[in-house]
Amino acid sequence: MKPPLLTHEMKAELSALYRTADRHYHGIAHIEALLRLLDEHRAAFSDPEAVEAAIWFHDAIYDSRAKDNEAQSAVLAAEKLDGRTNAQRIGRIVAMIEATATHTVPALDPAPARRDAALLLDMDLSILGAAPPVFDAYEAAVRREYAWVDEPLWVAGRGAVLKTFVERDHIFHTEIFRDRLERQARENLKRSIEALRLGPRP
Repeated sequence: MKPPLLTHEMKAELSALYRTADRHYHGIAHIEALLRLLDEHRAAFSDPEAVEAAIWFHDAIYDSRAKDNEAQSAVLAAEKLDGRTNAQRIGRIVAMIEATATHTVPALDPAPARRDAALLLDMDLSILGAAPPVFDAYEAAVRREYAWVDEPLWVAGRGAVLKTFVERDHIFHTEIFRDRLERQARENLKRSIEALRLGPRP
């Protein structure tokens, strides 16, 4: 039987990274939520083990002041997975991790690999379609991760990010998540954009 891609030691090391005090959203609870979604939709993936590896590594490096977290996380994944599977598979995992920076499906071959990436990106964005109280808690947690940003800059920057998703033809790439979450995600995003525009309540 072939060894698993991720060892218990790797998961322990990554868990420690995700449990640092500055991670108010991009922490271990986020990873656990994605792993639950992977289990729920496992039959839809062509290589669920590779997707699991991408989940574990995709936010391994996280500094809200940095612009290359996903790229650095992908480098870490490539280093840790070297020799544990073939180079092509590692390349697909790296591409999936890097794609979480823009949530644009990477041009992977074959087609099932592209679908795996699309599903991963949809799982990563599934919080956008959560019930309003859960979404609001997510927004507050992200704001705490960027506590160093002055409010005017936060309003402008966060508003721009949220608008990029609203302006897409579809927020979610796959029918599985589009059917379940698209409408609620759009409602949440529009409400959050409006709240940013109005500013904090007195």
